[in-house]
Amino acid sequence: MRLVLACVGRLKAGAERELVTRYLDRARAGGRQVGFTQVDMVEIGESIARRPEDRMAEEGAALVASFPPDAALAILDPRGQNLSSEAFTGWVRERRDDGASCLCLVIGGADGLSGQVRSRAGLLLAYGAATFPHQLVRVMAAEQLYRAVTILSGHPYHRA
Repeated sequence: MRLVLACVGRLKAGAERELVTRYLDRARAGGRQVGFTQVDMVEIGESIARRPEDRMAEEGAALVASFPPDAALAILDPRGQNLSSEAFTGWVRERRDDGASCLCLVIGGADGLSGQVRSRAGLLLAYGAATFPHQLVRVMAAEQLYRAVTILSGHPYHRA
């Protein structure tokens, strides 16, 4: 199965990009032994449409075009579930064991995600009630993918 961190917006060079790259590289290195053939990041450019609805629609169409048709989607949404790392890993494990070819963890733009993307989501995931900068959310998402790989590989989880 392929793991993809799919994001609206492009990270500039700097500390956040370095952290995302580091976590995805670690997930890639450990992922092969637990059934993850690739770990990638897809960045979709932000729409410049004037209306928020149009921006979400354009970004959503670009995101959907980047997913394989049978991809399992977990989207970051403030109305989503607050899952522990172990519970998130369980969800990833189920998708992998059910034979999904791809799992995408999706981060939308400033206006959120379109209905087109939301309707495909198998999981709405939240990182709490606080608002975080997009760059930090991307680091946290990349870290959670890495943590899921380590938990699946039997690495001792510090909270278990």
